[in-house]
Amino acid sequence: MNRMENALAYHKKGYNCCQSVLAAFGDKYDISEETALRIGAGFGGGAGTGELCGAIIGGVMALDLILGGDVTSEPTEAKRRAAARAKALQARFLEQFGALRCHELLKNEKEEPSDAVKALGLEKHCDVMIASAVEIVETILSGEEK
Repeated sequence: MNRMENALAYHKKGYNCCQSVLAAFGDKYDISEETALRIGAGFGGGAGTGELCGAIIGGVMALDLILGGDVTSEPTEAKRRAAARAKALQARFLEQFGALRCHELLKNEKEEPSDAVKALGLEKHCDVMIASAVEIVETILSGEEK
C-alpha cells in the first residue's frame, strides 16, 4: 500500500482529513500513531470552522515532524524553514484547486487532481484533497530530505 492509499484507509476508518494525512507519514517521525491521531483530531473541517483545509494542516504537521530540525537551539531558523515549507505546500495546493479553505473547496468541488491521484479512481471530494496533500508533501520531502 502506498502512502496515498494508506491515508485514504485512515479516512475510510472515520479519521478526518488532517489525521489521515498526518498518520500516513507515521513511519517518518518518532511519535506514535495514537499521538498523531490525537494531535490531528480537532483540525478536520478546517478546524471545525471551514477555514484552512485539514488535509493541508496535516501535511504541514507531517513536514514539521519530519523536517523540523532543532527547534530548541535554533527556534528562529526552524520557524523560518517551517513557514517556507507551509507556504510551498499551500501554494501548490492553491494552484491545483484554486482555494485553501475547506468551506470553499467543498462548495466548489472543481478538483483537478494529478494523474497519480486520478489513477486511484477517487470519487469523494475529501479523498481527493487527502491524496493530493500527501502527494504534495512527498514532493516537498523528495526535494528536502537527504
